[in-house]
Amino acid sequence: MDSKELIARRVAQELKEGYVVNLGIGLPTMIPRFLPADIEITLQSENGFLGLGPLIGEPQPGVVNAGGQPCGLIPGAAIFDSATSFALIRGGHVDVTVLGGLQVDQDGNLANWMVPGKMVPGMGGAMDLVTGAKKVIVAMEHTTKDGESRLMQHCALPLTAKARVSMVVTELGVFGISHGEFILLEHAPNVTVDEIKAKTSAPLLVADGLKPMALDC
Repeated sequence: MDSKELIARRVAQELKEGYVVNLGIGLPTMIPRFLPADIEITLQSENGFLGLGPLIGEPQPGVVNAGGQPCGLIPGAAIFDSATSFALIRGGHVDVTVLGGLQVDQDGNLANWMVPGKMVPGMGGAMDLVTGAKKVIVAMEHTTKDGESRLMQHCALPLTAKARVSMVVTELGVFGISHGEFILLEHAPNVTVDEIKAKTSAPLLVADGLKPMALDC
């Protein structure tokens, strides 16, 4: 499997029965494909939906996720305005948000919205989601196209939020953040700790219970 599928498969295991979950654009939108069949979660989208589902049949006008992709609605879904949507987010009613990232640092800071000198979509709802969700998971590839680590001592790009990231999942491993340090909790199949350390610019602690990623979902 490619790196994005591996990441999506592993993040899917963090989503539990009954959760209200917001998925960011890009890689996070792959995650529902890998949820266990017996798990029901409610997907929230900041553009005004609660109960997003897979697209079945022809797209319906205006029924799109936050990334503008056509989607479906599950029975019982609700459609509302942005004020209500962000009241849900800011009110702490989202259990987990999964976002892509450009950089995460050892203090749990996230940079995911701006690269100086390049055209990017803007921050969108990420600032509110990272602040309002109970748990923040960043799902991203471990390095840039130039091979530079995205797990850093200190983010070099403008921050989306400070000290809010709970977990980072990359194609190399699963990382917790505690007391200003990255902790390697799981390693990807056929990837060694030395390889992960070599591609991580921040200091990295290895958990006593380090184990391989389980990707059987």
